[in-house]
Amino acid sequence: MTALKFCANISWLFTELPEFSQRAQAAARAGFQAVEAAWLYDSDPGELRKVTEQTGLEVALINTPPGDLKSGDLGLGAVPGREQDFRQGLALAINFAKTLDCKRIHVMAGRVPTGLQRSATSVEMEATFVQNLRYAADVLAKEGILGLIEPINTRVTDPQYFLDSPHQAAEILQKVDRPNIKLQMDVYHWQIMDGNLTQNIQKYFPLIGK
Repeated sequence: MTALKFCANISWLFTELPEFSQRAQAAARAGFQAVEAAWLYDSDPGELRKVTEQTGLEVALINTPPGDLKSGDLGLGAVPGREQDFRQGLALAINFAKTLDCKRIHVMAGRVPTGLQRSATSVEMEATFVQNLRYAADVLAKEGILGLIEPINTRVTDPQYFLDSPHQAAEILQKVDRPNIKLQMDVYHWQIMDGNLTQNIQKYFPLIGK
C-alpha cells in the first residue's frame, strides 16, 4: 500500500507568518514535503519558488483566483456572464503555476449569484462550467497542468456554492470529457453532503486526479 502523503495548506496553516514564502519555510521545518495554497496572487511567486528550491518542497496545488471576494465571488468557473474574467484568472493561475512548477490547478466553480435560486439557474451554470472547463482543458494541456474540480458542501461551509457533491461533479466531468480535468476529493465535504464514503470513493476513484 502506498503511504499517505500530507500537504500543508499555507493559506490556513502558519498564518502567524505574513508571507507565503515564510509559511512554506515553516511547513518544511515541520516536516511537510509539499504545500498548497488557495489564493496567493498578492504575493511574489518568485520568492516562494526560492523557498521550494532551497527546501525541496513541492507546490502541489493552487486555486484559480476567486474573483471579487468582497462582492461575494468564490470562483468564476460556473458563473454566467463572467467568462472573460474566468479566462483572465485562469491565465494568471497558469503563470503562477509555471513559476512554482505546480502541476495541478483547482478550477473553482463559484457561487450561485446572489438573489437567484439554485433550481432556477442550475442548468445555465452547469453549461457555463462545462464550457469553461473545456476551454481550461485545452489551455492547461499545453502546459502539462492538470485541472481539478472540487465539490464543496452547502450544508456547513458555503450554502451558495454551485458544485456541492461528487455525483454532480461526475456528471459534469462526463460532459466535459477531457482527460486532464479530474475530480479533487475532499472527504470532509463528501461526508457532510452524502456520507457513504467507502462506496463513493470506490465509485469515483477513477475520476480522481493524481
